[in-house]
Amino acid sequence: QVQLRESGGGSVAAGGSLRLACTASGYTDSNYCMGWFRQEPGKEREGVARVYGFTNIPWYADSVRGRFTISQDNAKNTVYLQMSDLKPEDTAMYYCVSARLCGWRDSDFPYWGQGTQVTVSS
Repeated sequence: QVQLRESGGGSVAAGGSLRLACTASGYTDSNYCMGWFRQEPGKEREGVARVYGFTNIPWYADSVRGRFTISQDNAKNTVYLQMSDLKPEDTAMYYCVSARLCGWRDSDFPYWGQGTQVTVSS
């Protein structure tokens, strides 16, 4: 059973930075995808970034490209989301997700973390 444990998040002023971390347990190799979705109350979930462990090729949503960086430490089964130049519209609950293959929709990811809140004040 794959489990995801998130850490990081919190409150920051606009222009600031935060780093999220997510550690996966239950995988026996590095051939899996990990990433992040976010959701604001009353809105649909939005894919933020993801990376496939085997290729290390990242993908970013247009809304965060150039400001967020996803990276991974395969030895620790951990993926990081470095968020810089944060904006109030980045405020949301951020969820770590994982699957054997990277998909486009939230339904493509069977494993989810509990979520961590990111709040950016103007």
